[in-house]
Amino acid sequence: MRFVDQATITVRSGKGGHGCVSFRREKFIPKGGPDGGDGGRGGDVILRGSDHLLTLYDFRLKRVYEAENGKPGQGSQKFGRKGEHLVVDMPVGTLVRQVEEDGSEHLLADLDAPGKEVVVALGGRGGKGNEHFKTSTMRTPRFAQPGEPGEEKTLRLELKVLADVGLLGLPNAGKSTFISRISAARPKIAAYPFTTLTPNLGVVQDEEGRRLVVADIPGLIEGAAEGLGLGHTFLRHVERTRLLVHILSVEDLDPADPWAGYGLLNAELALFNAELAEKRQIEVVNKIDLADPAVLETLRARAWEEGRHVFFISALTGEGVEELVAAMWAAHQAETERAAERDAASSAEGDGREDRDDKDFAGAG
Repeated sequence: MRFVDQATITVRSGKGGHGCVSFRREKFIPKGGPDGGDGGRGGDVILRGSDHLLTLYDFRLKRVYEAENGKPGQGSQKFGRKGEHLVVDMPVGTLVRQVEEDGSEHLLADLDAPGKEVVVALGGRGGKGNEHFKTSTMRTPRFAQPGEPGEEKTLRLELKVLADVGLLGLPNAGKSTFISRISAARPKIAAYPFTTLTPNLGVVQDEEGRRLVVADIPGLIEGAAEGLGLGHTFLRHVERTRLLVHILSVEDLDPADPWAGYGLLNAELALFNAELAEKRQIEVVNKIDLADPAVLETLRARAWEEGRHVFFISALTGEGVEELVAAMWAAHQAETERAAERDAASSAEGDGREDRDDKDFAGAG
Protein backbone atom coordinates (compact mmCIF):
# COMPACT_ATOMS: atom_id res chain seq x y z
CA MET A 1 0.00 0.00 0.00
CA ARG A 2 1.35 3.41 -0.92
CA PHE A 3 1.97 5.60 2.09
CA VAL A 4 0.11 8.92 2.10
CA ASP A 5 0.53 11.30 5.00
CA GLN A 6 -0.56 14.61 3.43
CA ALA A 7 -3.65 15.69 1.52
CA THR A 8 -5.55 18.88 0.71
CA ILE A 9 -9.34 18.97 0.75
CA THR A 10 -12.18 21.48 0.50
CA VAL A 11 -15.03 21.48 3.01
CA ARG A 12 -18.35 23.31 2.62
CA SER A 13 -20.97 23.64 5.30
CA GLY A 14 -24.65 23.76 4.35
CA LYS A 15 -26.48 26.91 3.34
CA GLY A 16 -29.30 28.14 5.52
CA GLY A 17 -32.80 27.66 4.11
CA HIS A 18 -34.73 30.76 2.96
CA GLY A 19 -37.54 32.15 5.06
CA CYS A 20 -41.03 31.71 3.62
CA VAL A 21 -43.44 34.41 2.39
CA SER A 22 -46.92 33.16 3.20
CA PHE A 23 -50.24 34.51 4.47
CA ARG A 24 -52.91 32.78 6.48
CA ARG A 25 -55.78 31.83 4.22
CA GLU A 26 -58.71 29.99 5.74
CA LYS A 27 -62.41 29.76 4.94
CA PHE A 28 -63.55 32.40 7.39
CA ILE A 29 -60.28 34.36 7.51
CA PRO A 30 -59.71 35.51 3.91
CA LYS A 31 -57.16 38.15 4.89
CA GLY A 32 -55.11 36.55 7.62
CA GLY A 33 -51.73 37.82 8.62
CA PRO A 34 -48.27 36.57 7.55
CA ASP A 35 -47.42 33.03 8.62
CA GLY A 36 -44.23 32.23 6.73
CA GLY A 37 -41.88 29.95 8.71
CA ASP A 38 -38.12 30.22 9.14
CA GLY A 39 -35.60 28.33 7.03
CA GLY A 40 -33.55 25.56 8.60
CA ARG A 41 -29.92 25.97 9.55
CA GLY A 42 -27.32 24.41 7.27
CA GLY A 43 -25.32 21.42 8.44
CA ASP A 44 -21.85 21.75 9.96
CA VAL A 45 -18.73 19.94 8.76
CA ILE A 46 -17.19 18.03 11.65
CA LEU A 47 -13.85 16.18 11.63
CA ARG A 48 -13.49 13.21 13.97
CA GLY A 49 -10.43 11.20 14.98
CA SER A 50 -10.70 7.49 14.19
CA ASP A 51 -8.35 4.62 14.99
CA HIS A 52 -9.84 2.60 12.13
CA LEU A 53 -7.97 4.65 9.50
CA LEU A 54 -4.20 4.48 9.05
CA THR A 55 -3.45 6.82 6.13
CA LEU A 56 -4.84 9.85 4.31
CA TYR A 57 -5.06 7.96 1.04
CA ASP A 58 -8.88 8.28 0.79
CA PHE A 59 -8.55 12.07 0.94
CA ARG A 60 -6.41 12.01 -2.20
CA LEU A 61 -9.26 10.30 -4.04
CA LYS A 62 -12.10 12.47 -2.72
CA ARG A 63 -11.23 16.12 -2.20
CA VAL A 64 -14.57 17.91 -1.63
CA TYR A 65 -16.83 17.35 1.41
CA GLU A 66 -20.19 19.12 1.69
CA ALA A 67 -22.77 19.16 4.46
CA GLU A 68 -26.50 19.29 3.69
CA ASN A 69 -28.28 22.59 3.10
CA GLY A 70 -31.11 23.69 5.37
CA LYS A 71 -34.62 23.44 3.95
CA PRO A 72 -36.75 26.55 3.28
CA GLY A 73 -39.56 27.52 5.61
CA GLN A 74 -43.20 26.89 4.77
CA GLY A 75 -46.58 28.44 5.39
CA SER A 76 -48.53 27.97 8.60
CA GLN A 77 -45.40 28.88 10.53
CA LYS A 78 -43.64 25.63 9.61
CA PHE A 79 -39.90 25.81 10.02
CA GLY A 80 -37.62 24.25 7.42
CA ARG A 81 -35.66 21.15 8.45
CA LYS A 82 -32.06 21.64 9.55
CA GLY A 83 -29.37 20.27 7.27
CA GLU A 84 -27.62 17.11 8.42
CA HIS A 85 -24.14 17.60 9.82
CA LEU A 86 -21.35 15.94 7.86
CA VAL A 87 -18.96 13.97 10.09
CA VAL A 88 -15.70 13.05 8.38
CA ASP A 89 -13.51 10.41 10.06
CA MET A 90 -9.75 10.93 9.88
CA PRO A 91 -6.82 8.95 11.26
CA VAL A 92 -5.87 9.72 14.83
CA GLY A 93 -2.78 11.93 14.69
CA THR A 94 -4.01 14.15 11.86
CA LEU A 95 -3.14 17.84 12.01
CA VAL A 96 -5.67 20.05 10.23
CA ARG A 97 -4.50 23.41 8.88
CA GLN A 98 -6.62 26.02 7.12
CA VAL A 99 -5.06 27.40 3.95
CA GLU A 100 -5.81 31.09 3.37
CA GLU A 101 -6.10 32.78 -0.02
CA ASP A 102 -2.56 34.16 0.27
CA GLY A 103 -1.19 30.67 0.89
CA SER A 104 -0.59 31.16 4.61
CA GLU A 105 -1.76 28.48 7.02
CA HIS A 106 -2.88 28.20 10.62
CA LEU A 107 -3.66 25.17 12.75
CA LEU A 108 -7.36 24.44 13.17
CA ALA A 109 -7.29 21.10 14.93
CA ASP A 110 -5.12 18.29 16.22
CA LEU A 111 -7.07 15.02 16.15
CA ASP A 112 -4.88 13.37 18.74
CA ALA A 113 -7.44 10.99 20.26
CA PRO A 114 -10.10 8.57 18.98
CA GLY A 115 -13.54 10.16 18.98
CA LYS A 116 -12.24 13.73 19.25
CA GLU A 117 -14.48 16.01 17.16
CA VAL A 118 -13.82 19.50 15.81
CA VAL A 119 -16.27 21.69 13.89
CA VAL A 120 -14.31 23.18 11.00
CA ALA A 121 -17.17 24.82 9.05
CA LEU A 122 -20.39 26.17 10.57
CA GLY A 123 -23.64 25.88 8.66
CA GLY A 124 -25.39 29.08 7.59
CA ARG A 125 -28.32 30.34 9.63
CA GLY A 126 -31.78 29.94 8.21
CA GLY A 127 -33.63 33.06 7.06
CA LYS A 128 -36.62 34.39 9.00
CA GLY A 129 -40.09 34.02 7.52
CA ASN A 130 -42.31 37.01 6.81
CA GLU A 131 -44.23 36.53 10.07
CA HIS A 132 -41.29 38.21 11.85
CA PHE A 133 -41.61 41.43 9.83
CA LYS A 134 -45.21 42.34 10.60
CA THR A 135 -45.53 45.75 12.27
CA SER A 136 -48.34 48.16 13.05
CA THR A 137 -47.62 49.98 9.81
CA MET A 138 -46.76 46.91 7.71
CA ARG A 139 -49.42 44.28 8.16
CA THR A 140 -48.69 42.26 5.02
CA PRO A 141 -44.91 42.04 4.55
CA ARG A 142 -44.29 40.40 1.19
CA PHE A 143 -40.68 39.56 1.83
CA ALA A 144 -38.65 37.17 3.97
CA GLN A 145 -35.01 36.83 4.93
CA PRO A 146 -32.75 34.68 2.74
CA GLY A 147 -30.68 31.96 4.37
CA GLU A 148 -27.03 32.66 5.09
CA PRO A 149 -24.39 30.94 2.96
CA GLY A 150 -22.29 28.21 4.50
CA GLU A 151 -18.53 28.35 4.98
CA GLU A 152 -16.01 27.01 2.49
CA LYS A 153 -12.48 26.26 3.60
CA THR A 154 -9.40 24.68 2.09
CA LEU A 155 -7.74 22.35 4.58
CA ARG A 156 -4.31 20.77 4.47
CA LEU A 157 -4.12 17.49 6.32
CA GLU A 158 -0.91 16.09 7.76
CA LEU A 159 -0.73 12.75 9.54
CA LYS A 160 1.76 12.02 12.29
CA VAL A 161 1.73 8.49 13.63
CA LEU A 162 0.78 8.28 17.31
CA ALA A 163 2.79 5.59 19.07
CA ASP A 164 4.41 4.99 22.43
CA VAL A 165 7.63 3.58 21.00
CA GLY A 166 9.32 4.36 17.69
CA LEU A 167 11.69 1.84 16.10
CA LEU A 168 14.52 3.76 14.53
CA GLY A 169 17.33 2.46 12.36
CA LEU A 170 19.06 2.37 9.01
CA PRO A 171 17.37 0.52 6.14
CA ASN A 172 17.41 -3.26 6.54
CA ALA A 173 18.19 -3.09 10.28
CA GLY A 174 15.52 -5.72 10.97
CA LYS A 175 12.87 -3.47 12.52
CA SER A 176 10.01 -5.10 10.63
CA THR A 177 11.08 -8.55 11.78
CA PHE A 178 11.30 -7.27 15.36
CA ILE A 179 7.83 -5.74 15.34
CA SER A 180 6.36 -8.89 13.84
CA ARG A 181 8.08 -10.90 16.60
CA ILE A 182 6.67 -8.86 19.51
CA SER A 183 3.18 -8.03 18.18
CA ALA A 184 0.42 -9.15 15.86
CA ALA A 185 1.66 -6.84 13.09
CA ARG A 186 2.69 -8.55 9.87
CA PRO A 187 4.74 -6.03 7.88
CA LYS A 188 6.29 -6.85 4.53
CA ILE A 189 9.76 -8.30 5.15
CA ALA A 190 12.53 -8.78 2.62
CA ALA A 191 16.33 -8.57 2.47
CA TYR A 192 16.67 -5.26 0.68
CA PRO A 193 16.57 -1.60 1.80
CA PHE A 194 13.38 0.45 1.93
CA THR A 195 11.07 -2.55 2.17
CA THR A 196 8.97 -0.50 4.59
CA LEU A 197 7.45 2.57 2.98
CA THR A 198 4.77 3.17 5.59
CA PRO A 199 5.04 3.16 9.41
CA ASN A 200 3.69 -0.19 10.58
CA LEU A 201 1.95 -0.14 13.95
CA GLY A 202 2.14 -3.08 16.33
CA VAL A 203 0.50 -3.49 19.72
CA VAL A 204 2.25 -5.30 22.57
CA GLN A 205 0.00 -6.37 25.45
CA ASP A 206 1.19 -7.57 28.85
CA GLU A 207 -0.44 -9.91 31.33
CA GLU A 208 -2.21 -7.01 33.05
CA GLY A 209 -3.85 -5.91 29.80
CA ARG A 210 -1.70 -2.83 29.33
CA ARG A 211 -0.96 -1.94 25.72
CA LEU A 212 2.20 -0.56 24.17
CA VAL A 213 1.85 0.83 20.64
CA VAL A 214 5.05 0.41 18.65
CA ALA A 215 5.67 2.15 15.32
CA ASP A 216 8.11 0.67 12.83
CA ILE A 217 9.41 3.93 11.38
CA PRO A 218 10.76 3.35 7.83
CA GLY A 219 14.53 3.23 7.48
CA LEU A 220 16.34 6.55 7.43
CA ILE A 221 19.51 7.47 5.57
CA GLU A 222 22.20 10.09 6.03
CA GLY A 223 20.85 13.40 4.76
CA ALA A 224 17.26 12.61 5.77
CA ALA A 225 16.91 15.93 7.60
CA GLU A 226 17.60 17.70 4.29
CA GLY A 227 14.89 15.62 2.63
CA LEU A 228 17.09 12.98 1.02
CA GLY A 229 15.31 9.71 0.40
CA LEU A 230 11.95 10.06 2.14
CA GLY A 231 13.53 11.83 5.10
CA HIS A 232 11.03 14.55 5.96
CA THR A 233 8.13 12.19 5.38
CA PHE A 234 9.49 9.70 7.91
CA LEU A 235 11.09 11.99 10.49
CA ARG A 236 7.79 13.72 11.29
CA HIS A 237 6.48 10.40 12.61
CA VAL A 238 9.25 10.21 15.22
CA GLU A 239 8.07 13.44 16.85
CA ARG A 240 5.10 11.97 18.70
CA THR A 241 6.67 8.83 20.09
CA ARG A 242 7.46 8.76 23.80
CA LEU A 243 10.76 6.91 23.41
CA LEU A 244 12.89 5.40 20.65
CA VAL A 245 14.36 1.95 20.18
CA HIS A 246 17.42 2.47 18.00
CA ILE A 247 18.33 -0.70 16.08
CA LEU A 248 21.55 -1.46 14.21
CA SER A 249 22.24 -4.62 12.26
CA VAL A 250 25.36 -6.48 13.33
CA GLU A 251 26.15 -6.79 9.61
CA ASP A 252 26.54 -3.01 9.34
CA LEU A 253 28.84 -2.50 12.33
CA ASP A 254 32.36 -1.22 11.68
CA PRO A 255 34.74 -3.02 14.07
CA ALA A 256 36.75 0.19 14.43
CA ASP A 257 33.70 2.25 15.41
CA PRO A 258 30.75 -0.09 15.98
CA TRP A 259 28.39 2.56 17.37
CA ALA A 260 28.79 5.04 14.51
CA GLY A 261 25.34 4.19 13.17
CA TYR A 262 23.70 5.53 16.33
CA GLY A 263 25.51 8.84 15.99
CA LEU A 264 24.65 9.15 12.31
CA LEU A 265 20.88 8.97 12.78
CA ASN A 266 20.96 10.97 16.01
CA ALA A 267 22.60 13.77 14.03
CA GLU A 268 19.74 13.61 11.52
CA LEU A 269 17.20 13.81 14.34
CA ALA A 270 18.93 16.87 15.80
CA LEU A 271 19.02 18.62 12.42
CA PHE A 272 15.32 18.01 11.86
CA ASN A 273 14.18 18.87 15.39
CA ALA A 274 16.52 19.43 18.33
CA GLU A 275 14.02 17.91 20.77
CA LEU A 276 14.06 14.60 18.89
CA ALA A 277 17.70 13.99 19.70
CA GLU A 278 16.86 14.35 23.41
CA LYS A 279 14.23 11.62 23.42
CA ARG A 280 15.02 8.61 25.54
CA GLN A 281 16.63 5.84 23.49
CA ILE A 282 17.26 2.15 23.91
CA GLU A 283 20.20 0.95 21.82
CA VAL A 284 19.92 -2.44 20.15
CA VAL A 285 22.17 -4.59 17.96
CA ASN A 286 20.08 -7.01 15.89
CA LYS A 287 20.81 -10.13 13.80
CA ILE A 288 23.28 -11.59 16.26
CA ASP A 289 22.44 -15.00 14.80
CA LEU A 290 24.60 -13.93 11.82
CA ALA A 291 27.57 -12.80 13.90
CA ASP A 292 30.74 -14.73 14.67
CA PRO A 293 30.60 -15.62 18.40
CA ALA A 294 34.06 -14.16 19.02
CA VAL A 295 33.13 -10.87 17.32
CA LEU A 296 29.90 -10.75 19.28
CA GLU A 297 31.71 -11.28 22.57
CA THR A 298 34.10 -8.46 21.68
CA LEU A 299 31.17 -6.12 20.98
CA ARG A 300 29.52 -6.99 24.30
CA ALA A 301 32.75 -6.34 26.17
CA ARG A 302 33.33 -3.04 24.41
CA ALA A 303 29.81 -1.82 25.15
CA TRP A 304 30.26 -2.71 28.83
CA GLU A 305 33.66 -0.97 29.02
CA GLU A 306 32.26 2.18 27.43
CA GLY A 307 29.25 2.24 29.72
CA ARG A 308 26.71 1.67 26.93
CA HIS A 309 23.67 -0.41 27.81
CA VAL A 310 23.23 -2.14 24.45
CA PHE A 311 20.78 -4.99 23.95
CA PHE A 312 22.03 -7.74 21.66
CA ILE A 313 19.13 -9.61 20.03
CA SER A 314 18.04 -11.75 17.14
CA ALA A 315 14.55 -10.74 16.04
CA LEU A 316 14.54 -13.80 13.81
CA THR A 317 15.24 -16.41 16.49
CA GLY A 318 13.90 -14.46 19.47
CA GLU A 319 17.18 -14.43 21.42
CA GLY A 320 17.33 -11.42 23.75
CA VAL A 321 13.91 -10.11 22.65
CA GLU A 322 12.13 -10.78 25.95
CA GLU A 323 14.70 -8.74 27.89
CA LEU A 324 14.43 -5.90 25.39
CA VAL A 325 10.64 -5.79 25.61
CA ALA A 326 10.86 -5.66 29.41
CA ALA A 327 13.22 -2.68 29.12
CA MET A 328 10.77 -0.99 26.73
CA TRP A 329 7.95 -1.35 29.26
CA ALA A 330 10.13 0.05 32.06
CA ALA A 331 11.33 3.00 29.96
CA HIS A 332 7.79 3.78 28.82
CA GLN A 333 6.55 3.76 32.40
CA ALA A 334 9.36 6.10 33.46
CA GLU A 335 8.68 8.49 30.57
CA THR A 336 4.94 8.44 31.32
CA GLU A 337 5.62 9.41 34.94
CA ARG A 338 8.01 12.16 33.84
CA ALA A 339 5.42 13.56 31.45
CA ALA A 340 2.78 13.54 34.21
CA GLU A 341 5.15 15.41 36.53
CA ARG A 342 5.86 18.01 33.84
CA ASP A 343 2.15 18.49 33.18
CA ALA A 344 1.44 18.86 36.90
CA ALA A 345 4.25 21.41 37.30
CA SER A 346 3.03 23.35 34.27
CA SER A 347 -0.53 23.35 35.60
CA ALA A 348 0.61 24.54 39.03
CA GLU A 349 2.65 27.33 37.45
CA GLY A 350 -0.37 28.41 35.43
CA ASP A 351 -2.57 28.45 38.55
CA GLY A 352 0.05 30.53 40.34
CA ARG A 353 0.06 33.08 37.53
CA GLU A 354 -3.74 33.32 37.65
CA ASP A 355 -3.65 33.90 41.44
CA ARG A 356 -1.07 36.66 41.00
CA ASP A 357 -3.13 38.25 38.24
CA ASP A 358 -6.24 38.21 40.46
CA LYS A 359 -4.32 39.86 43.32
CA ASP A 360 -2.89 42.51 41.00
CA PHE A 361 -6.35 43.23 39.66
CA ALA A 362 -7.82 43.52 43.16
CA GLY A 363 -5.02 45.85 44.20
CA ALA A 364 -5.59 48.03 41.15
CA GLY A 365 -9.24 48.44 42.15
